[in-house]
Amino acid sequence: MYDPLRAKAKVILYSSVAFVFGMALASGLGWTESSHAMPVLSESPQVSEDAVRPAMDLSEAFVTLADRVTPAVVRIESMRIIQPTNTEEIPDQFRRFFNMPEGQEPAPRTSGGSGFIISEDGYILTNNHVVEGAEQVTVFLADRRYFTAEIVGNDPFTDVAVIKIDAGEPLTAMSFGNSDDVRVGEWVLAIGNPGFGNSTQLDFTVTAGIVSARGRPLGLLQQDAFQRFGNELAGYAIEDFIQTDAVINPGNSGGPMINLRGQVVGINSAIASETGVYQGYGFAIPVNLARRVMEDLVEFGHVQRPRLGVQIEDVTPDDAEVYDLPSVSGILVRVVPEDGPASGILEIEDVIVALNGNPVGYVAELQARIAGYHPGDRVTVTVYRDGGPMDMVIRLAEAPINDIPRQTAERIEVAVERLGINVEEMDAESAAAFGVSQGVILTNVARASPAARRSVQRYIGAMLTRIDDSEVQTTDDVRDILANVEPGQVVQLYFRAQNGDTGFQNVRMPN
Repeated sequence: MYDPLRAKAKVILYSSVAFVFGMALASGLGWTESSHAMPVLSESPQVSEDAVRPAMDLSEAFVTLADRVTPAVVRIESMRIIQPTNTEEIPDQFRRFFNMPEGQEPAPRTSGGSGFIISEDGYILTNNHVVEGAEQVTVFLADRRYFTAEIVGNDPFTDVAVIKIDAGEPLTAMSFGNSDDVRVGEWVLAIGNPGFGNSTQLDFTVTAGIVSARGRPLGLLQQDAFQRFGNELAGYAIEDFIQTDAVINPGNSGGPMINLRGQVVGINSAIASETGVYQGYGFAIPVNLARRVMEDLVEFGHVQRPRLGVQIEDVTPDDAEVYDLPSVSGILVRVVPEDGPASGILEIEDVIVALNGNPVGYVAELQARIAGYHPGDRVTVTVYRDGGPMDMVIRLAEAPINDIPRQTAERIEVAVERLGINVEEMDAESAAAFGVSQGVILTNVARASPAARRSVQRYIGAMLTRIDDSEVQTTDDVRDILANVEPGQVVQLYFRAQNGDTGFQNVRMPN
């Protein structure tokens, strides 16, 4: 007989057994371990917007600047035919831009850099080293179009070049600022377009920093000009770099350095890095200088560079004391050539302190200011003479840089590493220019070397005539004499220029 209560009891019993068995099985499989609760994420600001408003405004300004400016920044690719047998003719500081082949037949090689559009009709500013010697120059725009460019003109003495493309329509152009108004500590952006080929992986890099210093003369353009054109023209290389901690590498070399108003204040230049990569500082060519060079390149195809016609150097504290200067600032006149525009007007030991009423404090600043004028212009030079200021009017002459410069003859270079000087034996032509049968020329001074610290570089291109009491006629003489100098001993180096001017410098041999 069916008993419903009994049947119900069996169901409960079987269910209980099944539950216990299931729990045991689940426990063995790890199914009953406790699970982690989903974390609750907070999106609330850690600080109020008011507390960081200045920084947020600056960040937003950077974003806006990048958006507005990058359409005018271009990528430049230069194709050159490299001759392996002649690679030694390219100065060391420029080799990294040319992908130098080793032991190969002449072949096309492509290097790159940046530039920026300066007018709606397609004129573009860039570095000279980006395009110099190129067989073909290609410009890539922000919209990925590309055009073959014409080299309008280039100037190795300032590392500025102008190229032009025909896009068939108006292009977005940069706005120019005033590099004379740039202040140390001011925020700047360095913008470039270092992508290569049709790749867009590295298009448009924007780096930010502050202006670290102004008027940096690094000696690299002068050294390059000396190696390529000789000592007579090397002095016309102008170096008045703006220093910044914004990252500048070869890829954004030639691109614009802009202020927070979006105006160009400089052209990024990577040549100032000894390794070719960022070293904690970058340098830019002041746009006022670049603009003056650009105007001549567009109008004449070359730069009509004026010259004051003096040999000069920066004033030192000792000079300021001797000449009773109001501050350690100004440019000391060392030589006034008789055939120069300043002959009969300026005198040796004059201290130049102003140009057309605007103070000038160092050589590179005066050179850059003079470069802003044209040959034939009259300028008023304020000098300290006999303890007081005097104004002199000088008519600027034209520098001889537009004659086709002859590259100096190849010579065997001897490096005297301890002192930091490089000397070369004269060829017949150089010896004749000095009026001797043989001799040794100072060709370079290593940066940060004992010789550099004593400003021996002022005698680059002069004949080294004597070391202490020993005459010098060959590079072997230099080697032998300096090999016998003890560490800590002061060495006297005597020089003579082609025009007969003599000079000397005392340098202590390092330990």
